[in-house]
Amino acid sequence: MINIKENEKLNILNHSCAHLMAQAVKHLYPNAKFWVGPVIEEGFYYDIDLGDDVIKEEDLPKIEKEMKKISKDGKRIYREEITKEEALEKFKDDPYKIDLIERMDEESTVISCYTQGDFTDLCRGPHVETVKELKHFKLIKFSGAYWKGDAKNKMLQRIYGVCFEREEELNEHLEFLEEAKQRDHRKIGKEQEIFMNHELVGAGMPLWLPNGAIIRKQLENYIYEKERKLGYDHVYTPCVGTVDLYKTSGHWDHYKENMFPVMQVDEEEFVLRPMNCPHHMLVYKNKLHSYRDLPIRIGEFATDFRYEASGAVKGLERVRCMCQNDAHLFVTPEQIGEEFKKVVSLILDVYKDFGLNNYKFRLSLRDPLDKEKYFDDDNMWNEAEEKLRSVLNELGVEYFEAIGEAAFYGPKLDVEVKPAVGPEVTLSTCQLDFLLPRRFELSYIDSNGEKQIPVVLHRAIFGTFDRFTAFIIEETKGVFPLWLSPVQVNVIPVNLEYHLEYSRKIVEELKNNGIRVELDDRNEKLGYKMRESQTKKIPITLILGDQEKENNTISYRLHGEKETTTLNTEEFIENIKKQISEKK
Repeated sequence: MINIKENEKLNILNHSCAHLMAQAVKHLYPNAKFWVGPVIEEGFYYDIDLGDDVIKEEDLPKIEKEMKKISKDGKRIYREEITKEEALEKFKDDPYKIDLIERMDEESTVISCYTQGDFTDLCRGPHVETVKELKHFKLIKFSGAYWKGDAKNKMLQRIYGVCFEREEELNEHLEFLEEAKQRDHRKIGKEQEIFMNHELVGAGMPLWLPNGAIIRKQLENYIYEKERKLGYDHVYTPCVGTVDLYKTSGHWDHYKENMFPVMQVDEEEFVLRPMNCPHHMLVYKNKLHSYRDLPIRIGEFATDFRYEASGAVKGLERVRCMCQNDAHLFVTPEQIGEEFKKVVSLILDVYKDFGLNNYKFRLSLRDPLDKEKYFDDDNMWNEAEEKLRSVLNELGVEYFEAIGEAAFYGPKLDVEVKPAVGPEVTLSTCQLDFLLPRRFELSYIDSNGEKQIPVVLHRAIFGTFDRFTAFIIEETKGVFPLWLSPVQVNVIPVNLEYHLEYSRKIVEELKNNGIRVELDDRNEKLGYKMRESQTKKIPITLILGDQEKENNTISYRLHGEKETTTLNTEEFIENIKKQISEKK
């Protein structure tokens, strides 16, 4: 998808089209008043106060029709620069514009407005020369939006649109939006009963339903076995910590604004934990360690809480309560390269299993001039950054460097994955940390019997199970691979009177072999049940009738296919178990 905001031509076009839309709205709703109408990545929007009028779905074509009428008229667009005093007089009857103008710095701000025909609005510009250039546009949707984003203020109506130079580009964009709509994990999550939200629980606090719990558990089992084979030890730690814990780690100074408010309990102050590293530092510190013990790899599927603005939360993708696939590796300086290499190899192995090919590595480095955000130790940073850089070079992995994107305690590797639709998302991370071990006074005894400070690698392969599940839903459109599907097999008896008992027998055999199966014993027509099984995106549907009952066989159809295959029951079970174990 083109980022319209960053494309100069499209930015100007969409900025101008926002004014075209506002002019059309003003013609249809004479009492309308306008707040702001910026260009965004997907096009533009305008926030509008329509008084007692309310925009409905059927009103968008009406507004588009008026926009086309204005465009055909071909009026020129004029820019005018005025003083603050003139601006206050010009827009004296518009409280929204007055608010904008009064907050402008009279000395340094150039106040400009743009006029096209009978419509004038404040704007920095630039704009196209005439409204005739605005031909290929579409109003996409509308929603409510609080004035200035503050829930205490009045609710305005926001209309979204998009504009392109050519009709083909617009059509391609609309096709993309439709594809994105069909892949939206929130839509699929509701249809397939994977997760839900409820206002009584709160924004950004998803509830995993039984089907979603199965998916999440399979992901947990999958990565747990990978980590166990690589020598990880898994722990459970509390979802809260004292304020002093985060002051010790340094997160209180650098991350306090992203935490939930402090809770006073007896004489202690607690916060919901936003990350797990401080807890894991204390797990390591629980006993003395020799250099022979290292590396020590501590993993946890840990629930964390981070404050996100209510407008930013989105399904499972951006939440306030999340479960991280987290781990901390405690190593000697000599082990950094090898352990970092193993983490990158694990990431590549997982991506191969899930068929992820479109991704890139970002080496996030500090800004050496920013002494407030980053721990002030040039030698530490230079050494850490060079360690990661050299490993990536050794592995032959392509990467790019991002200055100023490191964590406050060390450089990190982020893996940005390009999904089927939408912008890139960061899934996996690995961060090098020389600082936290110092803050928590961690140590190990080296070969000379002297105390040394270990180095820590923070890493997350899935990132969070929440975001990774959202990603997989949108990649697959809800057609999960067999091993991950909540229901793997749907059994449909052709005739309930004659074939139900045999169907129950097959269901029991499948269950005994660890296969997730459901029996459709509703009194509905066979064709209806078959169609619904496809709609539910169940990987395998069994159709059991006279022939199957007599020969102790099963006939099955794969999702999305029309051909039916018949096998003896034992062979079918062995085949399906093999596919599940191979994580195809």
